[in-house]
Amino acid sequence: MRALLAAALGLATVVANAAPVAPSIQTLYTRPHGTIEAFAQDRPLVAWFAPGKPCNTVHVRSLANGLQVRLPTQGSARNVTCKWDVRSTVGLALAGTSVLWTLRESAPIPFDYLVGAAVADQKERRFQEVAHTKRGSGLWLGGVAGDQSSLVYAVTSVDFKDEAGCLAGTGSCDLKVAGGGVYRVVGRQLPELVPGTGPAVGVAASGGSVAYVPASTAGKDGRPVADPRIDVVDTRTGAAISEITPAGAPVALAFAPHVLATLERTPLGLRLAWYDPATGAPSGSVPVAHAASPELTASDQLVVFHVGRSLRAVDVATHQVRTLGRSAALPIGLSLEGGRLAWADNVNGTGRIRALYIRGHG
Repeated sequence: MRALLAAALGLATVVANAAPVAPSIQTLYTRPHGTIEAFAQDRPLVAWFAPGKPCNTVHVRSLANGLQVRLPTQGSARNVTCKWDVRSTVGLALAGTSVLWTLRESAPIPFDYLVGAAVADQKERRFQEVAHTKRGSGLWLGGVAGDQSSLVYAVTSVDFKDEAGCLAGTGSCDLKVAGGGVYRVVGRQLPELVPGTGPAVGVAASGGSVAYVPASTAGKDGRPVADPRIDVVDTRTGAAISEITPAGAPVALAFAPHVLATLERTPLGLRLAWYDPATGAPSGSVPVAHAASPELTASDQLVVFHVGRSLRAVDVATHQVRTLGRSAALPIGLSLEGGRLAWADNVNGTGRIRALYIRGHG
């Protein structure tokens, strides 16, 4: 009897060691009334865009002490964010205590309003209107990103190769990439062009560095097409750090201090690859499902993506892919900060901020 009991206890120990308990999804915040349109995090702070009446608002909350600030605070002054008719995706980036968000409109011409505020300076600042005509000429937004001291956005300028001939009907109406760059937001100042950067269709930030995907050409509708490379530069000076050559067209970026991850579309399908941002050298890659969303987040240990509601991670050391869990709805703003994987979702008209603590408690 004792031998059987000892064997059973030994088997239980082996099973316990072989199958550790998976982390459970926690709810960090529930919006009392309404949904969440966008989400971002940086260190102990999380931020989200809450659409609704009488006013759209942006919130910044500390997970360390629960204190929360609502932005922007304008008093009686005109507030673009408050009354905006939110009909499409809102972009949101958080760097320290500063927030940058985008408001999109499709008529009379397509444009993105770049707006921001900060915990210490809560008045709305309208930084730039990135607009293009319905034929495609003008400015195209290439994304927003933030981390610590780097709050940036990317722009590509598109123009006609022969505008006079196109208007007269005697020449080509083909379009070309005419300029653009990565811009850094500092307080309430006019955004600063990161020196040496050019037109970009994707951007990611980590500490004092920024990675961007240059735009090479313009499609028939004017939409910029990615160049098959990624440049990593110093956010303040624009000094080149590395140049990365992916195996396919990059459709998503994630930047951690020592890992730059990309989701790449190749002739054989999608692959997730990661590189050393200091040298540009490839470090590893794995194939991923064709249905993977064009959204990545990374730490120095993991790269996280999602296929529908399924949250999946790649270990950069072992190249192993595992499923972390399943979101109750499509995740919004999936973000990895240390060991805290966080996102927003909307269930039955209620917005929530959810998290998985993958290693420790973030």
